Amino acid sequence: MGSLVQTSNSPLIPRVRTSHRILDEARVQCRSGVRCRLVEPLKFENGKPSTPALPAGKDPSFLARPQLGNIVSRKNDTRLRIFSGTANPSLSQEIACYMGLELGKINIKRFADGEIYVQLQESVRGCDVYLVQPTCPPANENLMELLIMIDACRRASAKNITAVIPYFGYARADRKTQGRESIAAKLVANLITEAGANRVLACDLHSGQSMGYFDIPVDHVYGQPVVLDYLASKRVCSDDLVVVSPDVGGVARARAFAKKLSDAPLAIVDKRRHGHNVAEVMNLIGDVKGKVAVMVDDMIDTAGTISKGAALLHQEGAREVYACTTHAVFSPPAIERLSSGLFQEVIITNTIPVLEKNYFPQLTVLSVANLLGETIWRVHDDCSGGFEPYSSLGID
Repeated sequence: MGSLVQTSNSPLIPRVRTSHRILDEARVQCRSGVRCRLVEPLKFENGKPSTPALPAGKDPSFLARPQLGNIVSRKNDTRLRIFSGTANPSLSQEIACYMGLELGKINIKRFADGEIYVQLQESVRGCDVYLVQPTCPPANENLMELLIMIDACRRASAKNITAVIPYFGYARADRKTQGRESIAAKLVANLITEAGANRVLACDLHSGQSMGYFDIPVDHVYGQPVVLDYLASKRVCSDDLVVVSPDVGGVARARAFAKKLSDAPLAIVDKRRHGHNVAEVMNLIGDVKGKVAVMVDDMIDTAGTISKGAALLHQEGAREVYACTTHAVFSPPAIERLSSGLFQEVIITNTIPVLEKNYFPQLTVLSVANLLGETIWRVHDDCSGGFEPYSSLGID
């Protein structure tokens, strides 16, 4: 069986898929939605917003085209402001474009000694402010920048401050596995709360209990719909698919993914970890012989777990192996492992920006801008989620 997608003409540029539906200044109409023009073009060659080619009846309801009157009234809502940190400005721009808004003006710079300076260059008094800043590597720099941005908004008399954290760093330190360890996830949650945030919007937390570490409301959304939309637009026989969890801890995530992917069968890789970022695969639970294996995880760091799992799947007779993850941390030697030929395709999202040096031919980047933008609108409008079968916005 061939690849699910065509190979990009340039082996060094990943494919970037986006899905937008909000009017821009010119309000250019398209077949099944409305396109918008980015204020600043993205760095990717095909990174401009486009309408995905989904099979009939496969469109999740949160991608349905809105009424024109609602778009205009939303665009004229001056109480909503979006500001971007320096961690992922391209994603922030896509979110603002999806929502039909412009990013707020903010001055962020670093002094010679490394200290961070933040100044809002427009009034936010009485506004609902959304700060888009993943705490991706360098995690400490980006986290401190987010805290200072929150403090600046609080001192500028913002009515509500929501920290939009597409990737929540320190989420893996959510419990004590040995004596005398810290629980850094709780510490970071306290820092964000004490800085002045009123709400947190996070995407695919490493574990659900991290939401309980915050003393403020947390909206937890999942990147599953974005990946499912991409796979639904491809002609893959459901009888050939098997969803694989790379470890026992990700079984619930893989089971939910398999259920929405034509109720595909499930397999589990049993691994034993001997240290941080070191994993050893032991055996496979399930049948993958002659199948197209789709490995699902929340993040790829050094790619040790998922690459050893893929090698085991090939040994067990899997025809092709695909890797699907939300957060691409890509710490060395992840790129060497992922591009070694074990994977037919590595599907990630843009919650973390991918450096140009980390591009490789099998890489496909999907955008979560529409997912986060729609969530921001619903939080701002005090609306709820509740979509079936794509009930993944996670807004109650």
